[in-house]
Amino acid sequence: MVRTSVLSDAMNSINNADRMGKRQVLIRPASKVTVEFLNIMQKNGYIGDLNKCGVISPRYNIKISEVEKWVTKLLPARQFGHIVLTTSAGVMDHNTARRKHVSGKILGFFY
Repeated sequence: MVRTSVLSDAMNSINNADRMGKRQVLIRPASKVTVEFLNIMQKNGYIGDLNKCGVISPRYNIKISEVEKWVTKLLPARQFGHIVLTTSAGVMDHNTARRKHVSGKILGFFY
């Protein structure tokens, strides 16, 4: 079986383990993007207290002006959750991208 997206497989295994009540998940293989995504989740405190995480495929280009539209589409509330973007300044959440005034491709979300 061919893996189409390592990041998508990782997020699905995290969601499945969370539903089953497991506390640990082994993710293999792991790409640099997957590690950065998980680092952002950890910095925001969502590793132990996660409701849902997902990947957006294909990775759409979004402008700074379109970030709010994606936030209302993907997240359950304005101040709840994060959208992860890959930009020229690195992988970051939508709040950091807005502060740094950069845009890029959307990777996924978590809340």
